[in-house]
Amino acid sequence: MTRDPSRLSPLPSGRIEERFADKSPRYTEAEAIAEANRCLYCVDAPCVKACPTSIDIPSFIRKIATGQVKGAARTILTANLLGQSCGQACPVEVLCAGDCVYNAWGREPIAIGRLQRYAVESALARDPRLFRAKPPTGKRVALVGAGPASIAAAGYLALEGHRAVIFEQKAIPGGLNTLGIAPYKMKGHEALRELEWVLSLGDVELRTGVSVVERAAAPGEVSAGDLLAGHDAVFLGLGLGADARLGIPGEDGEGVVGATAFIERLKADPRLDLAGVRRAAVVGGGNTALDVAHELALLGVEVAIVYRRSEAEMSGYAHELEGARVAGARLVENRVPVEVVREGGRVVALRVAPADARREAQGPAPVAEELVPADLVAVAIGQSRATRVALAFEGVELDARGRVVVDPATHRTGNPRVYSGGDCVNGGKEVVNAVAEAKIAARAMHEAMMTRAGGAAPGPAPQGS
Repeated sequence: MTRDPSRLSPLPSGRIEERFADKSPRYTEAEAIAEANRCLYCVDAPCVKACPTSIDIPSFIRKIATGQVKGAARTILTANLLGQSCGQACPVEVLCAGDCVYNAWGREPIAIGRLQRYAVESALARDPRLFRAKPPTGKRVALVGAGPASIAAAGYLALEGHRAVIFEQKAIPGGLNTLGIAPYKMKGHEALRELEWVLSLGDVELRTGVSVVERAAAPGEVSAGDLLAGHDAVFLGLGLGADARLGIPGEDGEGVVGATAFIERLKADPRLDLAGVRRAAVVGGGNTALDVAHELALLGVEVAIVYRRSEAEMSGYAHELEGARVAGARLVENRVPVEVVREGGRVVALRVAPADARREAQGPAPVAEELVPADLVAVAIGQSRATRVALAFEGVELDARGRVVVDPATHRTGNPRVYSGGDCVNGGKEVVNAVAEAKIAARAMHEAMMTRAGGAAPGPAPQGS
């Protein structure tokens, strides 16, 4: 289905995400100027080095301080087309703000994320026409998946004058930004507003409800071969797959959910009902687990985070764990789930055992176990890889962990006309990493298309419906 960039379907009302307050609301003009004037405008700014997209942070902050909001936004968006969402969702505590020189002096670092959000949102609200696309080149690029990597790549390609067509399997586009960011950081409709702006940058088309497969056999499908035949290049922004499972008794049935699937419903499905959920167990120690725990705690649910190792070994950020704790979640460390306990089919608890005891127990020796009361169990122990779609393209290879293999200098795969970036390449990092990789790939695609000699022009672009 083709989408008019100015008419993206709004998310339905009544979503649970609408109940969450904004953790870091946009600055007023006075607040932004005051914060900007705290910046030291370091010449060799460590914050810039810590940003995966290398935004000239001192420059855009100085422009805010001097009232040049449009210039500040242009500085940000030139380096990072998804500067609005990154201003809201980036873990600045471990990136730019985490390297602010004020930290070494025991002072509060500059609120770089909030200043970035202020500049971009304010400027685009006044005049969204910050950039002008170059004249059409006649080149076409297909982008598979409508997540942050594909959106950013499409925007950069469009500004160079190329035609970019994004193919998205789901009805709701935006990927992680729309359906995965914690709602106290960014709402789904804000992500769609940013997507709408990117679609307006040039010749960009979004087609939702289209599956890319090896051989198209049904309406709503388009084959990998057709994409290659109808376009000069293809970008794979596949993201990650389904939530991993625990593989323990009692897991099947109502009351046990995959974390990312649950977050997606919380953000987009008004039919989700948590009325009977008073206690929840969240299994995992990464940022997704901490997000789910934080979200449930903010909704008044008693939350236990069950992690198989110690707090010091958690892959989730320390500031995210602290946020979840402040909201009311507690950590149950060094424990592994062994059974989802049900009564009459309903989840009542998660049975856990000491992780070391489970590893060291020999034969039938008893292992001390305990019950974590729960009406809901959210599993956040990883996601599968989107291998099927990638392997539909000849020459594309995967590594031992199921990630798409690319040349880091160009993000080109083993197929010279297929590029890739985002979570399907890096295994699951931040939105800003996806944008950085998309920028590399877009630049390489542009250079390859403009310098490629000879060859027949691609045929008609597939419609996918």
